[in-house]
Amino acid sequence: MKFAIFGNTYQAKKSTQAARLFHSLQLHGAELCICREFYRFLNKELHIEIPNAELFDENEFQADMVISIGGDGTFLKAASRVGRKGIPILGINTGRLGFLADISPEEIEATFSEIYAGNYKTEERSVLQLKCNDTQLMQDPYALNEIAVLKRDSSSMITIHAAINDAPLTTYQADGLIVATPTGSTAYSLSVGGPIIVPHSKTIALTPVAPHSLNMRPIVIRDDWKVTLDVESRSHNFLVAIDGRSSSCKESTRLTIERADYSIKVVKRCNHILFDTLRNKMMWGADMR
Repeated sequence: MKFAIFGNTYQAKKSTQAARLFHSLQLHGAELCICREFYRFLNKELHIEIPNAELFDENEFQADMVISIGGDGTFLKAASRVGRKGIPILGINTGRLGFLADISPEEIEATFSEIYAGNYKTEERSVLQLKCNDTQLMQDPYALNEIAVLKRDSSSMITIHAAINDAPLTTYQADGLIVATPTGSTAYSLSVGGPIIVPHSKTIALTPVAPHSLNMRPIVIRDDWKVTLDVESRSHNFLVAIDGRSSSCKESTRLTIERADYSIKVVKRCNHILFDTLRNKMMWGADMR
C-alpha cells in the first residue's frame, strides 16, 4: 500500500510518535510519500531519517490512504489537501481530545496490522461549501467541521439575517453564528452549546455564539438545504472562519452555505464505536469524588 503522510509541524513533543509510525510502516513494506513541510520538520527537529520516501507539495500526491499524525487541526488540514481525491484518511492522535484523529500512538502497530488484513471501516463525512463574491474566501471554500460568521472587533455584536431555502429563518444578534456538519458538532459548535450530532445523520446545525436573546437556540436542519446569511456590523465588516481559516469580509457580501458535492472518507478501527469515544473523551458518567 502507498501512504501519503501529513503531520503537526509546530510542537516537536506532539510528533515524537512519528518514529513509531514509520517503523510500523516499514515492517509492512509500505510505500511512503510525505508532505515536504513535514519531512523537513522530521529531519530538522526530530532527526528522523525516512529512506526511499517521495516528497510532495500542496495536493500533488496520490496514495491508497492518507495518514494524519497530530491533532484534529492537522486532520482538517490533511482533509483540505485531499479534497475530491476520495482517498481515505487515518488520524493518529498526538493532540488533545481527538475526535477525528482517534488512533492513539499505542494502537499504531495493531491498527496497521488490521489495515493490511483489510479489517477496518471507512466513514463518509459530509463537507460544507461556501459561495459568495469574495475572491479570497473562494480560494478554499470547503469545510469538514464548520463555517463560522463572527464579529471582527471585541465590542459590538453583529446582526445576521438567516434564511433557509430562501425562506427567512430569524435574525441573530450575537457574536456570531456557526454552521456545523455532524463531524464539526463536537468542535467549535459544541463549545458554545450546540448539539452533538451522529456523523451519518445527514444534517447540519446552526448554533449562535453568545446571542443577545436567550431564546435563540441551536437548530438542526437537513444538509441538502441551502443556508443564506446577510450580515450587518457597526464596523461594516466581519470574519468568516472556514475550519479555522479566517478572513475579513465586507458586510455587503451575501454568504450561501450548502453541502458540497463530495465527501471525506475517515478510516476507523472496527472496534472504535462513536458512543465509546464520547464517553471516554467527554468523561460522561465520570464521578470525580
